[in-house]
Amino acid sequence: MRLGVLFSGGKDSTLALHMATEKETVTCLITLASKNKESYMFHTPNIEMTTLQAEALELPLIAMPTEGKKEAELADLECAISEAKNRFDIEGIVTGAVESVYQTTRIQRICDKLNLHQVNPLWKHNQKALLEVLVAKKFQVIISGVFAYPLNKTWLGKQIDTEMIAHLEELQHKYGINPAGEGGEIETTVLDAPLFKQKIEITTATTKWQGSSGVYLIKTAQLIPKHYTDNNR
Repeated sequence: MRLGVLFSGGKDSTLALHMATEKETVTCLITLASKNKESYMFHTPNIEMTTLQAEALELPLIAMPTEGKKEAELADLECAISEAKNRFDIEGIVTGAVESVYQTTRIQRICDKLNLHQVNPLWKHNQKALLEVLVAKKFQVIISGVFAYPLNKTWLGKQIDTEMIAHLEELQHKYGINPAGEGGEIETTVLDAPLFKQKIEITTATTKWQGSSGVYLIKTAQLIPKHYTDNNR
């Protein structure tokens, strides 16, 4: 089946892409760049990195802006998916949804209208286990936004590793946060993944903090070669 991936450049959509390619053919990425930082549907921190990520993946990218107004933003999504169907003859849409019924039901309506399958490789997987998969498969994922106590600005820009996963699990038990950020606590940006032909190097970035939340914004970045050991070849 030929698939398009709803791609934000975060860990979930990138892992969903990885899993989808194990069984099907991914022909394009689809990104909605929301002007509304509080979008109900779309990831926003560092969304412009999807252009560089698509280049690293060597996949075509359909990128469309949206005002990000609740429900109205779905018309923009439908337009982007329709373009992907027309240009790349896709038969289905891949999402990185894990728990969000709000997102999956709305995407399903669009898929039904356009006669497309919806594919959710991460749906209802254990959140801690998904983070462990990222580390095991050597995804390089950084925290690009935190939006819940007790997460603070020291988390911003940090890479997800086994130590961080253990810490997130502790916070889950103590404060009830979702370790993979399914409650909106965390946003991420992927700098490298198994499917990347090159990896992203951040050259300049800034941290913005206000009240109890903040973002790590990549200002400039570039693609650099991936160096493999003999065991990776």
